[in-house]
Amino acid sequence: MTDPQQPPPAVPQPAAGDAAEQAGPVERWQRVHVISPLVRGWIALVAVLYFVGRDWFEGLFGPGPRERSPLPEGFGVLAAVGILLGIVTIVAGAFLLSWYCTRYQITRDHVRVHSGVVFRQQRQARLDRVQAIDIVQPFLARIFGLAELKFEVADAGESAVRLAFLRLDDARRLRATILARAAGVDPDPEHPEEIVEAPEREVVVVPPGRVIGSAVLSGTSMALVVATIVIITLGVVFETPIVATSFIPILIGVAGSYWSALSTGYNFRAATSPDGLRIRYGLLDTRAQTVPPGRVQALGIVQSPLWRLKGWYRVTANVAGYGASASNEGQARATLLPVGTRDEVLQILALVLPDPGTGRPVEVFAAGMDGRDGGEGFVTSPRRALWLAPLAWRRTGFAVTGTALLVRSGVLWRRLAVVPHERTQSLAIEQGPVDRRFRVAHLVLHTTPGPVSPRVTLADAPTAWELFHGQAARAAEARRRSGPEQWMRPAVAQPSAALPAEGGSPVDDATPHAGQASPAPHQVMPVAPRYTPSPRNAEEVADGRH
Repeated sequence: MTDPQQPPPAVPQPAAGDAAEQAGPVERWQRVHVISPLVRGWIALVAVLYFVGRDWFEGLFGPGPRERSPLPEGFGVLAAVGILLGIVTIVAGAFLLSWYCTRYQITRDHVRVHSGVVFRQQRQARLDRVQAIDIVQPFLARIFGLAELKFEVADAGESAVRLAFLRLDDARRLRATILARAAGVDPDPEHPEEIVEAPEREVVVVPPGRVIGSAVLSGTSMALVVATIVIITLGVVFETPIVATSFIPILIGVAGSYWSALSTGYNFRAATSPDGLRIRYGLLDTRAQTVPPGRVQALGIVQSPLWRLKGWYRVTANVAGYGASASNEGQARATLLPVGTRDEVLQILALVLPDPGTGRPVEVFAAGMDGRDGGEGFVTSPRRALWLAPLAWRRTGFAVTGTALLVRSGVLWRRLAVVPHERTQSLAIEQGPVDRRFRVAHLVLHTTPGPVSPRVTLADAPTAWELFHGQAARAAEARRRSGPEQWMRPAVAQPSAALPAEGGSPVDDATPHAGQASPAPHQVMPVAPRYTPSPRNAEEVADGRH
Protein backbone atom coordinates (compact mmCIF):
# COMPACT_ATOMS: atom_id res chain seq x y z
CA MET A 1 0.00 0.00 0.00
CA THR A 2 1.19 3.51 -0.76
CA ASP A 3 0.47 6.60 1.26
CA PRO A 4 -2.22 8.63 -0.57
CA GLN A 5 -0.56 11.81 0.70
CA GLN A 6 2.81 10.85 -0.72
CA PRO A 7 3.34 11.97 -4.34
CA PRO A 8 4.08 9.22 -6.85
CA PRO A 9 7.71 8.65 -7.73
CA ALA A 10 8.98 10.58 -10.69
CA VAL A 11 9.29 8.64 -13.91
CA PRO A 12 12.60 9.29 -15.66
CA GLN A 13 12.10 10.79 -19.13
CA PRO A 14 14.23 9.42 -21.94
CA ALA A 15 16.73 11.67 -23.58
CA ALA A 16 16.44 12.73 -27.17
CA GLY A 17 18.97 10.13 -28.25
CA ASP A 18 17.16 7.41 -26.32
CA ALA A 19 13.84 8.41 -27.92
CA ALA A 20 15.41 8.08 -31.36
CA GLU A 21 16.67 4.61 -30.45
CA GLN A 22 13.22 3.62 -29.15
CA ALA A 23 11.69 4.72 -32.41
CA GLY A 24 13.66 1.97 -34.10
CA PRO A 25 15.46 2.01 -37.41
CA VAL A 26 12.26 1.70 -39.40
CA GLU A 27 11.00 5.13 -38.32
CA ARG A 28 14.15 6.85 -39.53
CA TRP A 29 14.24 8.37 -42.98
CA GLN A 30 15.70 5.87 -45.43
CA ARG A 31 16.49 5.78 -49.13
CA VAL A 32 15.77 3.26 -51.84
CA HIS A 33 18.49 1.25 -53.54
CA VAL A 34 21.10 3.35 -55.30
CA ILE A 35 20.56 1.71 -58.74
CA SER A 36 16.80 2.20 -58.56
CA PRO A 37 16.78 5.11 -61.06
CA LEU A 38 18.64 2.90 -63.55
CA VAL A 39 16.06 0.12 -63.20
CA ARG A 40 13.24 2.64 -63.57
CA GLY A 41 14.74 4.63 -66.42
CA TRP A 42 16.60 2.06 -68.45
CA ILE A 43 14.25 2.62 -71.39
CA ALA A 44 15.28 6.29 -71.58
CA LEU A 45 18.94 5.29 -71.44
CA VAL A 46 18.48 2.77 -74.24
CA ALA A 47 16.69 5.40 -76.33
CA VAL A 48 19.58 7.85 -75.90
CA LEU A 49 22.13 5.21 -76.89
CA TYR A 50 19.99 4.27 -79.89
CA PHE A 51 19.77 7.78 -81.32
CA VAL A 52 23.43 8.45 -80.63
CA GLY A 53 24.73 5.18 -82.05
CA ARG A 54 22.30 4.68 -84.91
CA ASP A 55 24.42 6.43 -87.55
CA TRP A 56 27.53 4.66 -86.35
CA PHE A 57 25.76 1.28 -86.53
CA GLU A 58 24.38 1.99 -90.00
CA GLY A 59 27.80 3.12 -91.16
CA LEU A 60 29.35 -0.17 -90.11
CA PHE A 61 26.76 -2.46 -91.65
CA GLY A 62 25.33 -0.24 -94.40
CA PRO A 63 25.77 -0.88 -98.13
CA GLY A 64 28.17 2.07 -98.50
CA PRO A 65 31.94 1.76 -98.97
CA ARG A 66 33.81 0.27 -96.03
CA GLU A 67 36.39 3.02 -96.00
CA ARG A 68 33.73 5.63 -95.24
CA SER A 69 33.77 6.67 -91.56
CA PRO A 70 30.49 6.12 -89.67
CA LEU A 71 31.00 9.50 -87.95
CA PRO A 72 29.80 12.78 -89.50
CA GLU A 73 32.33 14.73 -91.54
CA GLY A 74 34.58 16.94 -89.46
CA PHE A 75 33.84 14.88 -86.37
CA GLY A 76 36.78 13.16 -84.75
CA VAL A 77 36.69 9.98 -82.72
CA LEU A 78 37.76 11.77 -79.54
CA ALA A 79 34.99 14.34 -79.95
CA ALA A 80 32.39 11.62 -80.43
CA VAL A 81 33.66 9.70 -77.39
CA GLY A 82 33.65 12.91 -75.36
CA ILE A 83 30.06 13.72 -76.30
CA LEU A 84 28.97 10.17 -75.52
CA LEU A 85 30.69 10.25 -72.13
CA GLY A 86 29.11 13.62 -71.43
CA ILE A 87 25.63 12.29 -72.16
CA VAL A 88 26.24 9.25 -69.98
CA THR A 89 27.54 11.48 -67.20
CA ILE A 90 24.49 13.74 -67.37
CA VAL A 91 22.13 10.77 -67.29
CA ALA A 92 24.03 9.17 -64.41
CA GLY A 93 23.99 12.48 -62.52
CA ALA A 94 20.26 12.82 -63.02
CA PHE A 95 19.76 9.26 -61.78
CA LEU A 96 21.94 9.90 -58.74
CA LEU A 97 20.14 13.15 -57.91
CA SER A 98 16.77 11.42 -58.23
CA TRP A 99 17.95 8.69 -55.86
CA TYR A 100 19.27 11.21 -53.34
CA CYS A 101 15.99 13.16 -53.27
CA THR A 102 13.82 10.06 -52.74
CA ARG A 103 13.40 8.87 -49.16
CA TYR A 104 10.73 7.19 -47.07
CA GLN A 105 9.73 6.75 -43.44
CA ILE A 106 7.50 4.21 -41.69
CA THR A 107 6.07 5.40 -38.37
CA ARG A 108 3.62 3.71 -36.04
CA ASP A 109 0.62 5.27 -37.79
CA HIS A 110 1.79 6.56 -41.19
CA VAL A 111 4.00 5.86 -44.15
CA ARG A 112 5.64 8.89 -45.79
CA VAL A 113 7.52 9.27 -49.07
CA HIS A 114 9.36 12.39 -50.26
CA SER A 115 10.51 12.49 -53.88
CA GLY A 116 11.21 14.85 -56.75
CA VAL A 117 14.06 17.16 -57.70
CA VAL A 118 12.48 20.20 -59.36
CA PHE A 119 8.90 19.47 -58.39
CA ARG A 120 8.92 18.03 -54.89
CA GLN A 121 6.20 15.55 -53.88
CA GLN A 122 5.35 14.49 -50.35
CA ARG A 123 2.88 11.66 -49.82
CA GLN A 124 1.52 10.31 -46.57
CA ALA A 125 -0.94 7.50 -45.87
CA ARG A 126 -2.43 6.09 -42.71
CA LEU A 127 -1.49 2.50 -41.97
CA ASP A 128 -4.94 1.58 -40.68
CA ARG A 129 -6.35 2.45 -44.12
CA VAL A 130 -4.15 0.00 -45.99
CA GLN A 131 -6.08 -1.93 -48.62
CA ALA A 132 -3.35 -4.04 -50.20
CA ILE A 133 0.41 -4.32 -50.41
CA ASP A 134 2.14 -5.61 -53.53
CA ILE A 135 5.75 -6.65 -54.10
CA VAL A 136 6.48 -6.34 -57.82
CA GLN A 137 9.62 -7.58 -59.55
CA PRO A 138 10.03 -6.52 -63.18
CA PHE A 139 12.38 -8.68 -65.19
CA LEU A 140 15.34 -6.28 -64.92
CA ALA A 141 14.77 -5.82 -61.19
CA ARG A 142 14.82 -9.60 -60.71
CA ILE A 143 18.28 -9.69 -62.28
CA PHE A 144 19.57 -7.26 -59.64
CA GLY A 145 17.60 -8.87 -56.80
CA LEU A 146 15.40 -5.79 -56.34
CA ALA A 147 11.67 -5.33 -55.88
CA GLU A 148 9.10 -2.54 -55.90
CA LEU A 149 6.73 -2.07 -52.97
CA LYS A 150 3.26 -0.72 -53.67
CA PHE A 151 1.19 0.37 -50.70
CA GLU A 152 -2.44 0.76 -51.71
CA VAL A 153 -5.12 2.83 -50.02
CA ALA A 154 -8.68 3.67 -51.03
CA ASP A 155 -7.88 6.29 -53.63
CA ALA A 156 -9.45 4.89 -56.81
CA GLY A 157 -6.40 3.09 -58.13
CA GLU A 158 -3.54 5.50 -57.38
CA SER A 159 -0.79 3.94 -55.29
CA ALA A 160 -0.42 6.07 -52.16
CA VAL A 161 3.16 4.88 -51.77
CA ARG A 162 5.44 3.44 -54.40
CA LEU A 163 8.94 2.51 -53.33
CA ALA A 164 11.04 1.51 -56.32
CA PHE A 165 13.35 -0.23 -55.78
CA LEU A 166 14.42 -2.03 -52.61
CA ARG A 167 16.35 -5.20 -51.97
CA LEU A 168 13.93 -8.12 -52.07
CA ASP A 169 14.57 -9.04 -48.43
CA ASP A 170 14.14 -5.41 -47.37
CA ALA A 171 10.87 -5.18 -49.31
CA ARG A 172 9.54 -8.30 -47.59
CA ARG A 173 10.65 -7.03 -44.19
CA LEU A 174 9.04 -3.67 -44.84
CA ARG A 175 5.82 -5.32 -45.98
CA ALA A 176 5.72 -7.36 -42.78
CA THR A 177 6.28 -4.20 -40.73
CA ILE A 178 3.53 -2.26 -42.50
CA LEU A 179 1.04 -5.13 -42.20
CA ALA A 180 1.87 -5.69 -38.54
CA ARG A 181 1.36 -2.03 -37.69
CA ALA A 182 -1.73 -1.79 -39.89
CA ALA A 183 -3.17 -4.78 -38.04
CA GLY A 184 -2.50 -3.19 -34.67
CA VAL A 185 0.07 -5.74 -33.52
CA ASP A 186 2.04 -4.49 -30.52
CA PRO A 187 5.77 -5.04 -31.16
CA ASP A 188 8.17 -6.40 -28.61
CA PRO A 189 9.24 -3.33 -26.54
CA GLU A 190 12.76 -4.74 -26.15
CA HIS A 191 13.20 -5.45 -29.87
CA PRO A 192 10.66 -3.31 -31.77
CA GLU A 193 12.53 -3.71 -35.05
CA GLU A 194 12.30 -7.53 -35.05
CA ILE A 195 9.03 -8.20 -36.85
CA VAL A 196 8.77 -11.67 -38.35
CA GLU A 197 6.71 -12.14 -41.48
CA ALA A 198 3.44 -13.92 -40.77
CA PRO A 199 3.29 -17.61 -41.73
CA GLU A 200 1.07 -18.76 -44.53
CA ARG A 201 -0.66 -21.90 -45.76
CA GLU A 202 -0.92 -22.53 -49.48
CA VAL A 203 -4.45 -23.43 -50.56
CA VAL A 204 -4.66 -23.08 -54.37
CA VAL A 205 -2.04 -23.75 -57.07
CA VAL A 206 -2.91 -23.36 -60.77
CA PRO A 207 -0.84 -25.69 -62.99
CA PRO A 208 0.72 -24.19 -66.15
CA GLY A 209 -1.15 -26.62 -68.40
CA ARG A 210 -4.48 -25.29 -67.19
CA VAL A 211 -3.38 -21.70 -67.84
CA ILE A 212 -2.47 -22.60 -71.43
CA GLY A 213 -5.74 -24.49 -71.87
CA SER A 214 -7.76 -21.56 -70.53
CA ALA A 215 -6.12 -19.24 -73.08
CA VAL A 216 -6.89 -21.65 -75.91
CA LEU A 217 -10.54 -21.97 -74.79
CA SER A 218 -10.96 -18.26 -74.17
CA GLY A 219 -13.07 -15.74 -76.04
CA THR A 220 -9.95 -14.70 -77.94
CA SER A 221 -9.91 -18.05 -79.74
CA MET A 222 -13.58 -17.67 -80.60
CA ALA A 223 -12.90 -14.19 -82.00
CA LEU A 224 -9.99 -15.57 -84.07
CA VAL A 225 -12.17 -18.28 -85.60
CA VAL A 226 -14.97 -15.82 -86.40
CA ALA A 227 -12.55 -13.31 -87.95
CA THR A 228 -10.95 -16.03 -90.09
CA ILE A 229 -14.35 -17.16 -91.36
CA VAL A 230 -15.38 -13.57 -92.17
CA ILE A 231 -12.16 -12.83 -94.10
CA ILE A 232 -12.36 -16.06 -96.11
CA THR A 233 -16.08 -15.53 -96.81
CA LEU A 234 -15.49 -11.99 -98.05
CA GLY A 235 -12.69 -13.21 -100.28
CA VAL A 236 -14.92 -15.88 -101.84
CA VAL A 237 -17.99 -13.64 -102.25
CA PHE A 238 -16.14 -10.74 -103.85
CA GLU A 239 -13.76 -13.06 -105.75
CA THR A 240 -10.70 -11.32 -104.41
CA PRO A 241 -7.51 -13.06 -103.33
CA ILE A 242 -7.12 -13.47 -99.62
CA VAL A 243 -4.18 -11.31 -98.63
CA ALA A 244 -2.09 -12.74 -95.82
CA THR A 245 -1.47 -9.26 -94.45
CA SER A 246 -5.15 -9.10 -93.49
CA PHE A 247 -4.43 -11.53 -90.68
CA ILE A 248 -1.43 -9.62 -89.28
CA PRO A 249 -3.40 -7.20 -87.03
CA ILE A 250 -5.61 -10.06 -85.86
CA LEU A 251 -2.65 -12.29 -85.07
CA ILE A 252 -0.90 -9.49 -83.18
CA GLY A 253 -3.98 -8.94 -81.02
CA VAL A 254 -4.45 -12.66 -80.42
CA ALA A 255 -0.79 -13.15 -79.54
CA GLY A 256 -0.95 -10.23 -77.10
CA SER A 257 -4.04 -11.65 -75.43
CA TYR A 258 -2.49 -15.11 -75.12
CA TRP A 259 0.72 -13.66 -73.70
CA SER A 260 -1.21 -11.58 -71.16
CA ALA A 261 -3.14 -14.65 -69.98
CA LEU A 262 0.05 -16.71 -69.74
CA SER A 263 2.19 -14.08 -68.02
CA THR A 264 -0.43 -13.19 -65.40
CA GLY A 265 -1.62 -16.73 -64.73
CA TYR A 266 1.68 -18.60 -64.77
CA ASN A 267 2.83 -19.94 -61.41
CA PHE A 268 -0.33 -18.66 -59.73
CA ARG A 269 -0.54 -19.50 -56.03
CA ALA A 270 -2.99 -18.39 -53.36
CA ALA A 271 -2.34 -18.74 -49.64
CA THR A 272 -3.95 -17.68 -46.38
CA SER A 273 -2.16 -15.96 -43.52
CA PRO A 274 -3.05 -13.81 -40.52
CA ASP A 275 -2.26 -10.82 -42.75
CA GLY A 276 -4.99 -11.83 -45.21
CA LEU A 277 -5.03 -13.36 -48.67
CA ARG A 278 -1.66 -13.74 -50.40
CA ILE A 279 -1.41 -14.17 -54.16
CA ARG A 280 1.70 -14.79 -56.27
CA TYR A 281 1.97 -15.05 -60.05
CA GLY A 282 4.07 -14.03 -63.03
CA LEU A 283 6.32 -15.37 -65.77
CA LEU A 284 8.91 -12.65 -66.48
CA ASP A 285 7.55 -9.97 -64.15
CA THR A 286 6.46 -11.46 -60.82
CA ARG A 287 4.02 -10.01 -58.30
CA ALA A 288 3.21 -10.94 -54.70
CA GLN A 289 -0.03 -9.36 -53.46
CA THR A 290 -1.36 -9.24 -49.91
CA VAL A 291 -4.98 -8.25 -49.37
CA PRO A 292 -5.72 -7.79 -45.63
CA PRO A 293 -8.92 -9.19 -44.12
CA GLY A 294 -12.12 -7.36 -44.95
CA ARG A 295 -10.67 -5.36 -47.86
CA VAL A 296 -12.53 -7.20 -50.63
CA GLN A 297 -15.58 -5.06 -51.42
CA ALA A 298 -17.22 -7.38 -53.96
CA LEU A 299 -16.38 -10.68 -55.59
CA GLY A 300 -17.28 -11.93 -59.08
CA ILE A 301 -17.29 -15.43 -60.56
CA VAL A 302 -17.40 -15.78 -64.37
CA GLN A 303 -17.59 -18.82 -66.63
CA SER A 304 -17.26 -18.48 -70.41
CA PRO A 305 -19.07 -20.87 -72.80
CA LEU A 306 -15.98 -22.91 -73.73
CA TRP A 307 -14.83 -23.16 -70.11
CA ARG A 308 -17.96 -25.16 -69.30
CA LEU A 309 -16.37 -28.09 -71.14
CA LYS A 310 -13.73 -28.26 -68.39
CA GLY A 311 -15.73 -26.85 -65.49
CA TRP A 312 -13.45 -23.80 -65.08
CA TYR A 313 -14.24 -20.42 -63.53
CA ARG A 314 -12.53 -17.05 -63.07
CA VAL A 315 -12.72 -15.10 -59.81
CA THR A 316 -12.21 -11.33 -59.67
CA ALA A 317 -12.69 -8.82 -56.87
CA ASN A 318 -13.19 -5.13 -56.19
CA VAL A 319 -10.49 -3.93 -53.79
CA ALA A 320 -10.38 -0.31 -52.69
CA GLY A 321 -7.19 1.15 -54.13
CA TYR A 322 -6.95 -1.12 -57.18
CA GLY A 323 -9.62 0.80 -59.07
CA ALA A 324 -11.24 -0.14 -62.38
CA SER A 325 -8.17 -0.12 -64.63
CA ALA A 326 -8.63 -1.59 -68.11
CA SER A 327 -4.93 -2.41 -68.50
CA ASN A 328 -3.62 -5.95 -68.30
CA GLU A 329 -1.82 -5.13 -65.05
CA GLY A 330 -4.97 -3.68 -63.48
CA GLN A 331 -7.07 -6.69 -64.47
CA ALA A 332 -4.43 -9.10 -63.17
CA ARG A 333 -4.27 -7.34 -59.80
CA ALA A 334 -8.04 -7.65 -59.40
CA THR A 335 -7.96 -11.41 -60.16
CA LEU A 336 -8.13 -13.76 -57.19
CA LEU A 337 -8.18 -16.91 -59.36
CA PRO A 338 -7.39 -16.77 -63.11
CA VAL A 339 -8.79 -20.24 -63.86
CA GLY A 340 -9.96 -22.82 -61.36
CA THR A 341 -12.34 -25.65 -60.66
CA ARG A 342 -15.49 -25.34 -58.57
CA ASP A 343 -13.73 -26.65 -55.48
CA GLU A 344 -10.98 -24.05 -55.87
CA VAL A 345 -13.55 -21.29 -56.34
CA LEU A 346 -15.28 -22.36 -53.13
CA GLN A 347 -11.91 -22.34 -51.39
CA ILE A 348 -11.25 -18.74 -52.49
CA LEU A 349 -14.78 -17.82 -51.40
CA ALA A 350 -14.11 -19.32 -47.97
CA LEU A 351 -10.95 -17.22 -47.64
CA VAL A 352 -12.70 -13.99 -48.57
CA LEU A 353 -16.02 -14.72 -46.84
CA PRO A 354 -15.23 -17.12 -43.98
CA ASP A 355 -18.79 -16.86 -42.65
CA PRO A 356 -21.12 -17.53 -45.61
CA GLY A 357 -24.21 -16.75 -43.55
CA THR A 358 -25.95 -20.02 -44.46
CA GLY A 359 -25.81 -23.60 -43.31
CA ARG A 360 -25.64 -24.84 -46.94
CA PRO A 361 -22.82 -22.76 -48.48
CA VAL A 362 -21.76 -25.28 -51.14
CA GLU A 363 -25.30 -25.78 -52.39
CA VAL A 364 -26.12 -22.06 -52.38
CA PHE A 365 -22.98 -20.97 -54.23
CA ALA A 366 -23.27 -23.87 -56.69
CA ALA A 367 -26.81 -22.75 -57.50
CA GLY A 368 -25.46 -19.25 -58.04
CA MET A 369 -22.70 -20.38 -60.38
CA ASP A 370 -24.58 -22.92 -62.50
CA GLY A 371 -28.25 -23.03 -61.50
CA ARG A 372 -31.41 -21.44 -62.77
CA ASP A 373 -35.00 -20.99 -61.57
CA GLY A 374 -35.65 -20.88 -57.84
CA GLY A 375 -34.07 -23.06 -55.23
CA GLU A 376 -31.50 -22.58 -52.47
CA GLY A 377 -33.08 -19.23 -51.61
CA PHE A 378 -32.76 -17.63 -55.07
CA VAL A 379 -35.50 -15.32 -56.28
CA THR A 380 -35.66 -15.11 -60.08
CA SER A 381 -37.34 -12.74 -62.51
CA PRO A 382 -41.13 -13.08 -62.97
CA ARG A 383 -42.44 -14.97 -65.97
CA ARG A 384 -43.59 -11.77 -67.68
CA ALA A 385 -39.88 -10.82 -68.01
CA LEU A 386 -39.74 -13.50 -70.72
CA TRP A 387 -40.54 -10.78 -73.29
CA LEU A 388 -37.56 -8.70 -72.18
CA ALA A 389 -34.99 -11.51 -71.69
CA PRO A 390 -36.26 -14.71 -73.30
CA LEU A 391 -33.07 -16.67 -72.54
CA ALA A 392 -31.90 -15.14 -69.27
CA TRP A 393 -35.08 -14.61 -67.24
CA ARG A 394 -34.94 -18.05 -65.61
CA ARG A 395 -31.34 -17.57 -64.48
CA THR A 396 -31.40 -13.90 -63.48
CA GLY A 397 -32.02 -13.62 -59.75
CA PHE A 398 -30.60 -13.01 -56.29
CA ALA A 399 -30.28 -14.66 -52.89
CA VAL A 400 -29.69 -13.19 -49.44
CA THR A 401 -27.65 -14.90 -46.75
CA GLY A 402 -26.82 -13.71 -43.28
CA THR A 403 -23.56 -12.09 -44.45
CA ALA A 404 -23.80 -11.38 -48.19
CA LEU A 405 -26.03 -10.70 -51.17
CA LEU A 406 -25.62 -13.03 -54.17
CA VAL A 407 -26.56 -11.72 -57.63
CA ARG A 408 -26.84 -14.25 -60.47
CA SER A 409 -26.95 -13.36 -64.19
CA GLY A 410 -25.81 -14.38 -67.65
CA VAL A 411 -26.64 -17.31 -69.93
CA LEU A 412 -23.66 -17.66 -72.27
CA TRP A 413 -21.24 -16.01 -69.85
CA ARG A 414 -22.47 -17.08 -66.44
CA ARG A 415 -21.82 -14.55 -63.68
CA LEU A 416 -22.23 -14.53 -59.93
CA ALA A 417 -21.54 -11.43 -57.83
CA VAL A 418 -21.09 -11.72 -54.06
CA VAL A 419 -21.32 -8.52 -52.01
CA PRO A 420 -20.79 -8.66 -48.22
CA HIS A 421 -23.51 -6.68 -46.45
CA GLU A 422 -21.05 -4.35 -44.71
CA ARG A 423 -19.44 -3.46 -48.07
CA THR A 424 -22.64 -2.13 -49.65
CA GLN A 425 -22.01 1.60 -49.98
CA SER A 426 -25.27 2.70 -51.59
CA LEU A 427 -28.26 1.37 -53.50
CA ALA A 428 -30.32 2.60 -56.44
CA ILE A 429 -33.56 1.52 -58.14
CA GLU A 430 -33.79 1.96 -61.92
CA GLN A 431 -37.00 1.55 -63.90
CA GLY A 432 -37.57 2.70 -67.47
CA PRO A 433 -40.86 3.04 -69.37
CA VAL A 434 -40.72 -0.52 -70.71
CA ASP A 435 -39.82 -1.81 -67.24
CA ARG A 436 -42.84 -0.05 -65.75
CA ARG A 437 -45.04 -1.62 -68.42
CA PHE A 438 -43.90 -5.11 -67.36
CA ARG A 439 -43.75 -4.17 -63.65
CA VAL A 440 -40.05 -5.00 -63.25
CA ALA A 441 -37.15 -2.95 -61.88
CA HIS A 442 -33.37 -3.05 -61.58
CA LEU A 443 -31.46 -2.74 -58.31
CA VAL A 444 -27.89 -1.39 -58.53
CA LEU A 445 -25.41 -1.93 -55.68
CA HIS A 446 -22.60 0.62 -55.51
CA THR A 447 -19.19 -0.54 -54.29
CA THR A 448 -15.65 0.61 -54.96
CA PRO A 449 -14.55 0.71 -58.63
CA GLY A 450 -13.50 -2.63 -60.03
CA PRO A 451 -14.37 -5.41 -62.46
CA VAL A 452 -17.45 -6.49 -60.48
CA SER A 453 -20.64 -4.47 -61.06
CA PRO A 454 -23.42 -5.99 -58.91
CA ARG A 455 -26.82 -5.38 -60.48
CA VAL A 456 -30.10 -7.22 -59.92
CA THR A 457 -31.93 -7.00 -63.25
CA LEU A 458 -35.58 -7.63 -64.19
CA ALA A 459 -36.75 -8.18 -60.63
CA ASP A 460 -40.41 -7.98 -59.76
CA ALA A 461 -41.00 -4.30 -58.86
CA PRO A 462 -42.40 -4.91 -55.33
CA THR A 463 -39.65 -7.47 -54.70
CA ALA A 464 -36.98 -4.98 -55.86
CA TRP A 465 -38.29 -2.32 -53.44
CA GLU A 466 -38.41 -4.86 -50.62
CA LEU A 467 -34.81 -5.87 -51.38
CA PHE A 468 -33.82 -2.19 -51.55
CA HIS A 469 -35.05 -1.41 -48.03
CA GLY A 470 -33.95 -4.76 -46.57
CA GLN A 471 -30.42 -4.54 -47.99
CA ALA A 472 -30.02 -0.99 -46.69
CA ALA A 473 -30.94 -2.16 -43.18
CA ARG A 474 -28.67 -5.20 -43.40
CA ALA A 475 -25.74 -3.08 -44.63
CA ALA A 476 -26.13 -0.58 -41.79
CA GLU A 477 -26.35 -3.33 -39.19
CA ALA A 478 -23.36 -5.22 -40.64
CA ARG A 479 -21.20 -2.08 -40.65
CA ARG A 480 -22.13 -1.41 -37.03
CA ARG A 481 -21.09 -4.92 -36.04
CA SER A 482 -17.94 -5.10 -38.20
CA GLY A 483 -14.52 -5.22 -36.58
CA PRO A 484 -12.01 -2.38 -36.43
CA GLU A 485 -9.79 -1.33 -39.34
CA GLN A 486 -6.85 -2.80 -37.41
CA TRP A 487 -8.00 -6.41 -37.74
CA MET A 488 -5.81 -7.73 -34.90
CA ARG A 489 -7.28 -5.27 -32.42
CA PRO A 490 -10.12 -6.59 -30.23
CA ALA A 491 -13.51 -5.04 -30.93
CA VAL A 492 -16.14 -4.38 -28.32
CA ALA A 493 -19.14 -6.59 -28.94
CA GLN A 494 -22.32 -4.59 -29.60
CA PRO A 495 -25.92 -5.77 -29.49
CA SER A 496 -27.37 -6.40 -32.90
CA ALA A 497 -30.88 -5.86 -34.10
CA ALA A 498 -32.82 -8.83 -35.39
CA LEU A 499 -32.98 -8.87 -39.17
CA PRO A 500 -34.74 -11.42 -41.36
CA ALA A 501 -31.96 -13.43 -42.97
CA GLU A 502 -30.90 -16.99 -43.31
CA GLY A 503 -29.05 -18.42 -40.36
CA GLY A 504 -25.66 -19.96 -40.66
CA SER A 505 -22.73 -21.25 -38.72
CA PRO A 506 -19.45 -19.38 -38.95
CA VAL A 507 -16.49 -21.11 -40.46
CA ASP A 508 -13.10 -20.94 -38.75
CA ASP A 509 -10.93 -18.20 -40.23
CA ALA A 510 -7.25 -17.45 -40.13
CA THR A 511 -8.05 -13.98 -38.79
CA PRO A 512 -9.85 -13.06 -35.58
CA HIS A 513 -13.46 -11.91 -35.68
CA ALA A 514 -14.91 -8.91 -33.91
CA GLY A 515 -14.44 -9.18 -30.19
CA GLN A 516 -11.57 -11.65 -30.52
CA ALA A 517 -7.87 -10.87 -30.48
CA SER A 518 -4.83 -12.99 -31.13
CA PRO A 519 -1.92 -12.65 -28.71
CA ALA A 520 0.73 -13.56 -31.28
CA PRO A 521 -0.86 -13.48 -34.75
CA HIS A 522 2.41 -13.48 -36.69
CA GLN A 523 3.54 -16.75 -35.13
CA VAL A 524 0.41 -18.86 -35.57
CA MET A 525 0.11 -21.07 -38.64
CA PRO A 526 -3.23 -20.12 -40.25
CA VAL A 527 -5.94 -22.67 -40.84
CA ALA A 528 -7.51 -22.43 -44.29
CA PRO A 529 -11.30 -22.15 -43.98
CA ARG A 530 -13.36 -24.41 -46.21
CA TYR A 531 -17.01 -24.76 -47.08
CA THR A 532 -18.51 -28.23 -46.56
CA PRO A 533 -21.67 -29.50 -48.26
CA SER A 534 -24.63 -30.57 -46.19
CA PRO A 535 -24.83 -34.34 -45.58
CA ARG A 536 -28.00 -34.65 -47.62
CA ASN A 537 -26.52 -33.42 -50.90
CA ALA A 538 -22.81 -34.01 -50.32
CA GLU A 539 -22.61 -36.79 -52.90
CA GLU A 540 -24.57 -34.81 -55.53
CA VAL A 541 -22.37 -31.74 -55.19
CA ALA A 542 -19.20 -33.85 -55.33
CA ASP A 543 -20.40 -35.46 -58.56
CA GLY A 544 -21.43 -32.10 -60.05
CA ARG A 545 -25.09 -33.13 -60.34
CA HIS A 546 -26.47 -30.24 -58.27
